[in-house]
Amino acid sequence: MVRRLCLVAAMWLLACSIDRASAAEPSAESTAKAITVSASDWPWWRGPNRNGIAAPDQQPPLKWSESQNVRWAIPVAGRGHGSPTVVGNQVFLATADKESGVQAVVCYDRQTGRELWNTTVHRGGLATKGNGKASQASSSVACDGRRVFINFVNDGAVYTTALSRAGKQLWQTKISDYVVHQGYGSSPAVYHSLLIVTADNKGGGAVAALQRTTGKIVWKSDRPKTPNYSSPIVLHVGGRDQLLLTGCDLVSAFDPSNGKKLWEIEGATTECVTSTVTDGNLIITSGGYPRNHMSAIRADGSGEVVWENKVRVYVPSVLISEGFLYAVTDAGVAMCFKAESGREMWKHRLGGGFTASPVLVGKHIYATNEGGKTFIFKAQSNEFELVAENQLGDEMFATPTICGGRVYLRVANRQDDKRQEMLYCLEK
Repeated sequence: MVRRLCLVAAMWLLACSIDRASAAEPSAESTAKAITVSASDWPWWRGPNRNGIAAPDQQPPLKWSESQNVRWAIPVAGRGHGSPTVVGNQVFLATADKESGVQAVVCYDRQTGRELWNTTVHRGGLATKGNGKASQASSSVACDGRRVFINFVNDGAVYTTALSRAGKQLWQTKISDYVVHQGYGSSPAVYHSLLIVTADNKGGGAVAALQRTTGKIVWKSDRPKTPNYSSPIVLHVGGRDQLLLTGCDLVSAFDPSNGKKLWEIEGATTECVTSTVTDGNLIITSGGYPRNHMSAIRADGSGEVVWENKVRVYVPSVLISEGFLYAVTDAGVAMCFKAESGREMWKHRLGGGFTASPVLVGKHIYATNEGGKTFIFKAQSNEFELVAENQLGDEMFATPTICGGRVYLRVANRQDDKRQEMLYCLEK
């Protein structure tokens, strides 16, 4: 009975989120523009509610290996750091192959791992500069239930492309020119009838909203000429939906429907990677260049910085649950803070460097380091409690996807100087 009530509650929460994201749809175009994803899907970066929190009614495995709790595993051509996107019976993954010069989206069967289609989005034009850790496919696919969206940097510009669920290209739109510094990893955000994209870079980028059906730019705003890597995140905070951008030495909030700037303050840092989260009143920012910081800012337009520290949570995004923040630093230290005050509750060294963001499922946090080891620990404020450690592959930069009782991991194995990516589906 309890499990059934939890399931109903989770379905209701997701339905509320999707209803809010669909409420402004013009009735004449509701069929074309409706967002049709379910509670058992992971349709875009950071999950259904854009905060790294998975549906709580599921029981994904706590233990795994190459032979334990593996439903299927499939080789992935090329390289990428984008997370798997799961909608309906399909799993979508962006990848790039330097040898063939191809950037593509690949689709797999959710039940078996069988490749359903592989669509080339760009051929040639791959960047040759950037951080050694970066890939040419670091964005995560977004899906509105009918179309699949992906961002790539190609031939000195950021392009957003829409594909059908069958892999046919529907449209492609240039967002802005792009000067590669470290790389590019901003993922598209679905909002109402729009798709929101950012292209911050030291050549001068933009934030833009496109019609999901046509790719036509509805509104566009220029951004400062500084490198930055965070994805656009729309959160319901301060009593309204706000598009929140951190980095470029700013914390900025826009009306996502029309691009009007709601408020903006100096803060964050020049370069940010993380996606902000909220408790409904505060938003949490973090960055790592040229200084380390975490901060909590009131999202009511006052610009008040409630608290700030110098913890380096530069790449992995943080989690917020029941009034507490959970973070894993780039250097591999798990930490818990009280959200309203920033007071440190505990910290514990996990080990290894971290690029992937942690994911919360019920009372368990899944955090994977760059060496392929996943630490599972309790989301509790009184003390750190490790539940399990699991090793899979030799490298992992992509954030885990957890939905429908399964864990999807994008890992890489190295043997004799050869690197092979794999996509794993783990299930009890």
